[in-house]
Amino acid sequence: MDLKDCSTAALRTRRRRLVLNMPPIEEVMRGTLKTSFLRCGRPNCHCADGPGHGPKHYLSISTPTGRPRQHYVRNADVERVRQSIGTLSELRDILDQICAINTELLRRHEDLG
Repeated sequence: MDLKDCSTAALRTRRRRLVLNMPPIEEVMRGTLKTSFLRCGRPNCHCADGPGHGPKHYLSISTPTGRPRQHYVRNADVERVRQSIGTLSELRDILDQICAINTELLRRHEDLG
Protein backbone atom coordinates (compact mmCIF):
# COMPACT_ATOMS: atom_id res chain seq x y z
CA MET A 1 0.00 0.00 0.00
CA ASP A 2 1.38 3.38 -1.00
CA LEU A 3 1.27 5.83 1.90
CA LYS A 4 0.80 8.76 -0.49
CA ASP A 5 -2.63 7.40 -1.42
CA CYS A 6 -3.84 7.31 2.22
CA SER A 7 -5.61 10.13 3.95
CA THR A 8 -3.91 11.78 6.90
CA ALA A 9 -6.53 10.31 9.23
CA ALA A 10 -5.88 6.82 7.82
CA LEU A 11 -2.13 7.25 8.36
CA ARG A 12 -2.66 8.29 11.97
CA THR A 13 -5.03 5.36 12.54
CA ARG A 14 -2.57 2.92 11.02
CA ARG A 15 0.29 4.33 13.10
CA ARG A 16 -1.78 4.08 16.28
CA ARG A 17 -2.71 0.47 15.48
CA LEU A 18 0.98 -0.38 14.92
CA VAL A 19 1.91 1.12 18.29
CA LEU A 20 -0.87 -0.72 20.11
CA ASN A 21 0.09 -4.06 18.54
CA MET A 22 3.80 -3.86 19.29
CA PRO A 23 5.15 -6.93 21.06
CA PRO A 24 6.36 -6.46 24.64
CA ILE A 25 9.73 -4.72 24.64
CA GLU A 26 10.71 -6.59 27.82
CA GLU A 27 10.96 -9.78 25.76
CA VAL A 28 13.38 -8.49 23.13
CA MET A 29 16.84 -9.98 22.63
CA ARG A 30 19.62 -9.22 20.16
CA GLY A 31 21.81 -11.91 18.71
CA THR A 32 21.92 -15.08 16.68
CA LEU A 33 21.11 -18.52 17.98
CA LYS A 34 23.76 -21.02 16.94
CA THR A 35 23.58 -24.79 17.28
CA SER A 36 26.58 -27.10 17.30
CA PHE A 37 27.51 -30.70 17.92
CA LEU A 38 30.84 -31.22 19.68
CA ARG A 39 33.27 -34.11 19.64
CA CYS A 40 34.99 -34.87 22.92
CA GLY A 41 38.09 -36.46 21.36
CA ARG A 42 37.86 -39.83 23.09
CA PRO A 43 38.43 -42.50 20.42
CA ASN A 44 35.88 -44.97 21.86
CA CYS A 45 33.07 -42.42 22.35
CA HIS A 46 29.96 -42.60 20.17
CA CYS A 47 30.69 -39.08 18.95
CA ALA A 48 33.83 -40.21 17.12
CA ASP A 49 31.73 -41.73 14.31
CA GLY A 50 28.48 -39.82 14.82
CA PRO A 51 27.38 -36.23 14.68
CA GLY A 52 28.84 -35.42 18.11
CA HIS A 53 27.48 -34.49 21.52
CA GLY A 54 24.60 -32.10 21.42
CA PRO A 55 22.90 -30.21 20.19
CA LYS A 56 24.49 -27.38 22.16
CA HIS A 57 22.97 -23.94 21.69
CA TYR A 58 24.69 -20.58 21.99
CA LEU A 59 23.48 -17.01 21.74
CA SER A 60 26.04 -15.06 19.73
CA ILE A 61 26.06 -11.30 20.33
CA SER A 62 28.34 -8.78 18.64
CA THR A 63 30.22 -6.49 21.02
CA PRO A 64 31.24 -2.87 20.36
CA THR A 65 34.75 -4.13 19.58
CA GLY A 66 33.29 -6.32 16.84
CA ARG A 67 34.20 -9.56 18.55
CA PRO A 68 31.19 -11.80 19.10
CA ARG A 69 30.44 -13.16 22.57
CA GLN A 70 28.72 -16.47 22.97
CA HIS A 71 26.44 -17.42 25.84
CA TYR A 72 25.35 -20.99 26.45
CA VAL A 73 21.59 -21.53 26.15
CA ARG A 74 19.98 -24.52 27.87
CA ASN A 75 17.79 -26.72 25.68
CA ALA A 76 14.80 -25.72 27.82
CA ASP A 77 15.39 -22.04 26.96
CA VAL A 78 16.02 -22.35 23.21
CA GLU A 79 12.47 -21.62 22.08
CA ARG A 80 12.15 -18.63 24.43
CA VAL A 81 15.43 -17.18 23.11
CA ARG A 82 14.35 -17.82 19.51
CA GLN A 83 11.07 -15.95 20.16
CA SER A 84 12.90 -13.06 21.83
CA ILE A 85 15.20 -12.68 18.82
CA GLY A 86 12.11 -12.75 16.58
CA THR A 87 10.55 -10.04 18.72
CA LEU A 88 13.45 -7.72 17.86
CA SER A 89 12.90 -8.36 14.15
CA GLU A 90 9.18 -7.69 14.54
CA LEU A 91 9.84 -4.47 16.47
CA ARG A 92 12.26 -3.27 13.79
CA ASP A 93 9.65 -3.90 11.10
CA ILE A 94 6.99 -1.99 13.04
CA LEU A 95 9.37 0.90 13.72
CA ASP A 96 10.24 1.08 10.02
CA GLN A 97 6.54 1.34 9.19
CA ILE A 98 5.99 4.05 11.83
CA CYS A 99 8.98 6.00 10.51
CA ALA A 100 7.58 5.80 6.96
CA ILE A 101 4.20 7.09 8.17
CA ASN A 102 5.84 9.92 10.11
CA THR A 103 7.92 10.84 7.06
CA GLU A 104 4.78 11.00 4.94
CA LEU A 105 3.04 13.17 7.56
CA LEU A 106 6.07 15.46 7.61
CA ARG A 107 6.04 15.65 3.81
CA ARG A 108 2.41 16.83 4.06
CA HIS A 109 3.42 19.42 6.68
CA GLU A 110 1.19 17.69 9.25
CA ASP A 111 1.77 17.58 13.00
CA LEU A 112 3.34 14.29 14.06
CA GLY A 113 1.48 14.23 17.38
